[in-house]
Parts: sequence; C-alpha cells; structure tokens
Amino acid sequence: MLFLLNIGNTHTQPGLWNGKTLELLPRIPTAELRPDQLPDDLPVAAATVVPEVRRVLDREEIFWLTPQNAARCVDFSYVDSSTLGADRVANAVALAEFYPLPALVVDCGTAITIEIVDQERIFRGGAIAPGRQLMRRALFTGTAQLPEIPLSSELPQHPGSNTRETIRFGIDRGAVGLVRELVECSAGKYGCITRVVTGGDAPFFSAALGLPVTVPEFTLHGIRIAWSRCRD
Repeated sequence: MLFLLNIGNTHTQPGLWNGKTLELLPRIPTAELRPDQLPDDLPVAAATVVPEVRRVLDREEIFWLTPQNAARCVDFSYVDSSTLGADRVANAVALAEFYPLPALVVDCGTAITIEIVDQERIFRGGAIAPGRQLMRRALFTGTAQLPEIPLSSELPQHPGSNTRETIRFGIDRGAVGLVRELVECSAGKYGCITRVVTGGDAPFFSAALGLPVTVPEFTLHGIRIAWSRCRD
C-alpha cells in the first residue's frame, strides 16, 4: 500500500495504491493541507509545485519526487532540472511508462504545461503557459472594469456581443490556439507519435483539439512508478 499526493497550486489530489489499482481520493484545497491528513501507517510519496507545503508537512519519511530520484525512469540530464516542477517530472515518468515514444502530454490545470519524452526516454523539456482560469483571473485583477467569469465546458463559436462573451471568446479560443501551436511545434521538433492530455481542464482541450484524455490519476502514477524504482 502507498499513499500518494499530487500537490498543485490550487488543489491537492490524494490517491491510494493497493499494489494493483490506484484509487483517487477526494481533492483537498492545497491551502488547507495539514500533516494530520496523511496516514501514519503507510508510506507516502508526493510531488509538489508549492515549496511551502514541504515545510508544512515536514515528515522525513515522505518521498518527495525530484528529477534526481526519477532518473531511473527518465533521463533529465539534457535539461536544466534545477527548477523543473515535480508535477512535470511525474508526467514525464508516466508518459514514458505507458505510451509509445516519442510522446508528449499536455497537462491542463492552473498552468498549462507540455512534457516531451523522446524515443530514448530522454526528457526534452516542453512549455509552460497560464491556464484558462489563470487568464481570467489576470484580466480581472489587472483591469478596472472587466469581470472574472466562470469556466465553461463549451468552446465559443462566435465573437462576443457583450463583455462576458467577449472574454470567453478571447480566452477560450485563444487558449485552444495556444495549445494547438505548442503541440504542433513540439511534435514537429521531436516527431511525437503520441499526444495526450491530462489535468482538471483536459476534457475541454480534448474536445477542442481531438486529443485523447489519459487516466485522471496519470500524474499520481508517475509519482508511484518513481517511488517503486527507487525502492528497487
């Protein structure tokens, strides 16, 4: 048994691995994550993009995923890994484990990231851009009159006729165009034969771009695999 944590900027996704299957547990707002929410009788493996969380949890026995302890799964030596997010490390590990290479995964959450692994299991970098919710928040906080509008699962088909519709058209259509350009450029560079999407906003981008959605526990599997290889 293994308790897993994918700790994002906004939410934390816990999971429980029983040796054969991985069960997703209810998400926790990252700002509310506490040490007493972790089991005392199970090993814990985690990936976080929030440095403060490591200080809050502060348990020596937690396996914190890094490019160094994931090196048995994917070669990260061809990039500057000093600031590489642990979620991106986990995605690269899962990508190399489950899909034909070369491949890329688009992770759609607070940020939109792309991770690329070539046919030699070498991590080749990728891209980082703001996600749809972050774009909305930036317009709201950076202007005097523009509202913060909720996410929609529908891709707008026409330019907006009022402010809210105009924001939706600009951000959602723009985000799809951004991801399409990043995927096509990345695939052209490395000849990626596999392209998948993951993350909380994956259904929107999957429908808009025709890319398959991988399993929701994709990133957690990457953490699990790296933990297992380190034990071996």
